[in-house]
Amino acid sequence: MHILIAPNAFKNSLTAEEAAEAMLAGLKQSGLHFTHENFPVADGGNGTASLIVKRHRGRLMAAEVHDPLGRKIRAGFGLIENGKTAVIEMADASGLQFLSAAELNPLVASSAGTGEMISQSLDAGVNKIILGMGGSATVDGGAGILRALGIRFLNAEGVVIPDKPEMMTSLSSIDLSGLDSRIGNCELMILCDVDNPLLGDQGAAAVFGPQKGASAEGVRKLEAGLSRFRETVLRQMDKDMGAVKYGGTAGGASAGLNALLNAKLVNGIDYFLEMNGFDEALEKSSLVITGEGSLDEQTLQGKAPFGVASRAKKKGIPVIALAGKVPLKQNKALDKYFDVLLAIGNAPAELQTAIQVTPDNLIRTAAAIGHLLALVIKDDG
Repeated sequence: MHILIAPNAFKNSLTAEEAAEAMLAGLKQSGLHFTHENFPVADGGNGTASLIVKRHRGRLMAAEVHDPLGRKIRAGFGLIENGKTAVIEMADASGLQFLSAAELNPLVASSAGTGEMISQSLDAGVNKIILGMGGSATVDGGAGILRALGIRFLNAEGVVIPDKPEMMTSLSSIDLSGLDSRIGNCELMILCDVDNPLLGDQGAAAVFGPQKGASAEGVRKLEAGLSRFRETVLRQMDKDMGAVKYGGTAGGASAGLNALLNAKLVNGIDYFLEMNGFDEALEKSSLVITGEGSLDEQTLQGKAPFGVASRAKKKGIPVIALAGKVPLKQNKALDKYFDVLLAIGNAPAELQTAIQVTPDNLIRTAAAIGHLLALVIKDDG
């Protein structure tokens, strides 16, 4: 039996690599005879860039940029493909991790630091940029990124608007004359981990604003700013940011970069699996084990375990998924892709406690899977 171990990260607990190691440790405890390959995955969310750089044996470049509130920080990006492709993680410059709970405020948080990393990757001579967009603290439509690359956002008097999303309601025109010309000769790929639109009840402000600290009134202001952004782009460039699939990713940054930089928006997990040779790893596998913190019907909207499972099922390979939280009742939509769906919890627990014991729970559950597989193999023999 050759087992392909391909989990996503377990949010706030384990990286994808750590989750794969925990699953492997549990299987080894069971005494099951098997070979394996650890293939940790990501869908554009936190950790995507790191996995790509390691998989391609790239190198890391240091960068000094600004965090969402304008403070200087040390960050970095990766170079792969002989230094011609940069791999950037938006969260490494514009992520939630830089802010305390009291500082969370998407009305003032800027994505400019990510734009600074893009600029510094251009300094390194790249002609392609892969940008993972998960984990940002911003809902600015990518305006901060665009400002860092030379675009100016002006009010009706022709004055530059301050770099705060709450000020975007005064946007009247966009000046692209100062845009870094190098970006026009660079392929820009945006790895998206959600398919929400830019605006509306399922849009960037309504869905992700509260997660990033916005009140109900704050959400209304963010929605108004993004709407003005969309109206201005539509009037000047005849491009509708509101109609773009994946446009709500990273607080609408994907829509902004698509409209003004011609960035290509792609499903993050599909792109990740394709560029890293996942199908080749599947060819020699008889079982796939995947997982992440929570699995439900939203998983089927393009999350990493769904990408893994859908490819495995096309090849007739069974899939076991492990998660901290799974639906209470059987779900036919999930059953189409996951042969076995297991919650790893060992007892009722508060979320913070469950997060802390995730490694132990993963090891124990994987060991149980190994024991069951060993029994089945013994019986078949």
